[in-house]
Amino acid sequence: MSGLERFFRLQEHGTTVATEVRAGVVTFLTMAYILFVNPQILSQAGLPADDVAVATALAAAVAALVMGLWANYPFALAPGMGLNAYFTFGVVLGLGVSWQVALAAVFVEGVLFLALAVSGVRAALLRAIPNSIKIATMSGIGLFLAIIGFEGAGLVVDHPATLVTLGDVKSPLVLLSLAGLVVIAVLMAARVKGAILIGILGVTVACWVLGLTAWPDQLLTVPHLPAETLFAMDFSGLLTGKLLLVVVAFLFVDIFDTAGTLIGVGRLGGFLDEKGELPRANRAFAADAVGTIVGAAVGTSTVTSYVESATGVEEGGRTGLTAVVVSVLFLLSLALTPLFTSVPTAATAPALIVVGALMMRGAKELDWAQIDEAVPAFLTVATMPFTYSIANGISFGIVSYVLIKALRGRFRDVHPLMYVLALLLIVFYAVRTGG
Repeated sequence: MSGLERFFRLQEHGTTVATEVRAGVVTFLTMAYILFVNPQILSQAGLPADDVAVATALAAAVAALVMGLWANYPFALAPGMGLNAYFTFGVVLGLGVSWQVALAAVFVEGVLFLALAVSGVRAALLRAIPNSIKIATMSGIGLFLAIIGFEGAGLVVDHPATLVTLGDVKSPLVLLSLAGLVVIAVLMAARVKGAILIGILGVTVACWVLGLTAWPDQLLTVPHLPAETLFAMDFSGLLTGKLLLVVVAFLFVDIFDTAGTLIGVGRLGGFLDEKGELPRANRAFAADAVGTIVGAAVGTSTVTSYVESATGVEEGGRTGLTAVVVSVLFLLSLALTPLFTSVPTAATAPALIVVGALMMRGAKELDWAQIDEAVPAFLTVATMPFTYSIANGISFGIVSYVLIKALRGRFRDVHPLMYVLALLLIVFYAVRTGG
């Protein structure tokens, strides 16, 4: 134990091995739902669910290990909610590209993110984007997740006249999804650890018992590498303008999602310095980037830091040992792959809706009374679910922000880099031919 004490500087951070282990277990339980949800979402893009389950666990384990051993922070990482939905519905199904090309886009984004993390350019980019667009991006992703969850639960269906309408609320699967949503919300309100995971498992078992979905053929398997998605990336289509925007969208969301999580959880744990900045932030960002690169190589979407890390911090986790415990638990979960891939959509849909609701919390920080800030933020939020694209939301937000500020004569309120981004986006949308 003395070796762990010295390596992670446990005494300096006012913690113990037992506390760190407990914090790691709690963090894993609160975010383990990604092992169920990620295969469910990415399989709709054509990726084999079994491979995605393995890739999810491997990417999360590697990223958390780097975070723990190199950055020495109790932050856990895994394929990001919202980014996996964008991968499936916005890129593969929306743009009509293969999942192999989409994985290549994720890989390139990870490499760019790593370069930004170690070069300091990341800090300049963060300063350039106005805070209102950063907040709106996360809120918009929340709504994007919510509409996917509503569709998966059967609460929302398509309609030829109104585009969408209410589904069959008397359907057993819809009722079970609604029950799961209520159970998760009640458990979270009562601060029960692993509330989302409990809700998913409860609905899943109910579906099996009632015969609404098939039981898994087996519960345990010998851990193995992905069979079809391992190094399946196809870089041949990445030079098109369409996919370059996809890479930028992945990068943009990843940067601000990670930054928001690190700052928010860092503040909770007392890690921020007197300037409100996180020491060793570049190492923390690098862990995110390494996880994304590894994830793309094995077959999953962008890896990002998880806000659920806050649960471990609340349990007393203060060092990277917490993250290492999370990494070990993700590796152990590889033996449960058949269970993860047999979870029905009706069970994971409530998790998407709840996480969407959690991501909307930042909207209260927007200054809705200041129109030149509120309108770009609103366009960012609304365009994502209405066009089924995170990239469109970010683009509309940036362009509208620059145009409104410039036409008001408030040129100095806009960072020079924002003018460049807006111009590039205008040119892109002017010449795009579809998708």
